[in-house]
Amino acid sequence: MNQVAGRPAHVAFTLIETMHAVEAGLEAALEQVGLSLAKYGVLSKLAEAGEPLNLSTLAERCSCVRSNMTQLIDRLEDEGLVQRVADPQDRRAIRARVTELGQRRHADGVQALEHAEQELLNRLKGPQRSTLLDALRELRST
Repeated sequence: MNQVAGRPAHVAFTLIETMHAVEAGLEAALEQVGLSLAKYGVLSKLAEAGEPLNLSTLAERCSCVRSNMTQLIDRLEDEGLVQRVADPQDRRAIRARVTELGQRRHADGVQALEHAEQELLNRLKGPQRSTLLDALRELRST
């Protein structure tokens, strides 16, 4: 059995450890613009939609449960990044829309993530980059 630093070397554990390290780097990049990955994700879904979304739809698009989305929207609203608005088709329902400040913060997040990704990819030589991306796509499709 292959050993790395006294423990079995398994591809799955290496992938998980790598994913955690990448996630930590992305969180750190977003923290500099006042966001987290979760907040950025919500702002991205709202920006992509181009219109207010009800919280159930937003939770589904972000792959989280409705109660977590409600709490996340509370925090984003407290920061002035989103606003709750009435649903014109259902007065009982609430939608979330990104504010102007939220749009600017999202744009800052896009730049921060692009910079972090470029730094990450700069660690690899040209052929390694394309091989890595091809391998990740292949693993994701299985």
